[in-house]
Amino acid sequence: MYFELAENLYAPDGSDGWVLQGPFDEHGSRIADPGQYCRGQYLEAAEPLTFRIAQPAGTPVEFNISPVGIPIVPTRVVRLFERMGIQDVQFLPTKIASHPDPWFILNVTRVVRCIDDARCRAVMYWQPEDGEPKKVGTYRAVHGMRIDPAKAEGARIFRTWGWRVAIVISQDIKEALEQQQISGAKFIEV
Repeated sequence: MYFELAENLYAPDGSDGWVLQGPFDEHGSRIADPGQYCRGQYLEAAEPLTFRIAQPAGTPVEFNISPVGIPIVPTRVVRLFERMGIQDVQFLPTKIASHPDPWFILNVTRVVRCIDDARCRAVMYWQPEDGEPKKVGTYRAVHGMRIDPAKAEGARIFRTWGWRVAIVISQDIKEALEQQQISGAKFIEV
């Protein structure tokens, strides 16, 4: 079984979870290409980026997705993935302004072509007339995403080809995150 790893916008106590803004470079400017963290590719380590907490600040949660789709996690999640021997991820040090603990960008480095269009509630593809030539043939929208598990080829964590906003995890990762009570994570069966 596979699950989309999504952000739960509420903290365990029912209060609003915090919302992150960014990423920003060391000069406080937005970075030019935040999408590089969502492409499913290995990245060279660079100067740590900074995320800010939108005001009013909500309750801190351990799994966050920035508005541009970058997942941010604390050391506890890094250690859990290391204990489980999870491949196809890269943890890039980052900072959350006004929050001293270490945080990491969870960079998923594997992409799998496995979305099952027929089982999804609805899919739309980018067309030439949409004026985005680099996106033609990829998904413009996926509603009620379903995948073909056989095409996942045993992968434990990956982004979906053509719809890289989605992070998909295997059941063992889902269960480990639940067992460790990682706040901010939501799981949608795909």
